[in-house]
Amino acid sequence: MFQWSKKVVKSVTFNPGVADESLLTLVESHLEKDPEKTFSDLCKEALWQSLCVPESVRPNPQSPPPSTKLPAAGGLEPQIADLQSQLTDLEERFFAKTSHRLEMMERHLMQLSQQVAQLGMMVNKLQVIQTSTQSPQVVEVLNNTHNSSTTTTSAVTPSQEVDPLISRLSQYLDDF
Repeated sequence: MFQWSKKVVKSVTFNPGVADESLLTLVESHLEKDPEKTFSDLCKEALWQSLCVPESVRPNPQSPPPSTKLPAAGGLEPQIADLQSQLTDLEERFFAKTSHRLEMMERHLMQLSQQVAQLGMMVNKLQVIQTSTQSPQVVEVLNNTHNSSTTTTSAVTPSQEVDPLISRLSQYLDDF
């Protein structure tokens, strides 16, 4: 393996061309924005990234980048308080939304329970009508009762037969 001496100096050549000149301009503007960095630091970072070396293996920079520098101790407390208030606000909105959803589900469950009870009563009436002699007067009473309820099922006529699913469900509704 090739061994370098303690300090090795390598040079980078920018050729007169559009690509190299635009790269050099970007490098210069980047170094102007961050005067603590040198061209050598920038080249090393680019090499670490291009060689896909994990950050855990990379050496730590001598000074943290400006975006990661911590503010003075007095500046942390307002930021922490602000973050806590934001977190509290987020929790309140989350719990409000969750409780609203829960109330809506309870309301829908109550409506479904009422509809199931009405359906059970209708099925029971239908069974009574089928066991009796299907006279037109009984069918008329059933139609009047059906029209006064709030469900949206179709009216029963004498020629319709009982749905087997409804008859099986009526057994469970009776137990309910």
